[in-house]
Amino acid sequence: MTDRLWAPWRYDYVSSPEEKGRKCVFCSIASDDSRNDRKNLVLFRGEKFFVVLNRYPYINGHLMIVPCRHISDMGSLDNDEMSEMMALVKKAENALRKGMKCQGMNGGWNMGSAGGAGIPGHLHIHMLPRWGGDTNFMTTVGGIRVVSQSLEKALEILTPLFRESC
Repeated sequence: MTDRLWAPWRYDYVSSPEEKGRKCVFCSIASDDSRNDRKNLVLFRGEKFFVVLNRYPYINGHLMIVPCRHISDMGSLDNDEMSEMMALVKKAENALRKGMKCQGMNGGWNMGSAGGAGIPGHLHIHMLPRWGGDTNFMTTVGGIRVVSQSLEKALEILTPLFRESC
């Protein structure tokens, strides 16, 4: 049996914008001034996408690739968006391997509430660096995730790597 670690403060982050009478968190970041990128944990801004650290990471270096346009599914992407998205997946893989020295990676997306999306209205791809043995006693038996690096340190390591070419 897995115990639950409650994080009620996360509700404001993942609750639907309509429910709270506010704009989607990803749309807010997309439209925000780039001078706030550090505060918003933005690693990179492309033409149609941005890359951001997950504020509630499963593991250190957990990042997301997000379209600037508010869309909920892959079928809504045009060809240019699809190309940029996949180029950023490649760039994210390279940055995570180089900056985080990971031994493997998980990547993917959850579409819709039934698909497990925490922010179901705005498509985003998760990229998570992995290391041998990163699933240990705390996660397996204790049901608790341990993130061994601050968001600020991950931002410091990864941001310059996104400025390098693929």
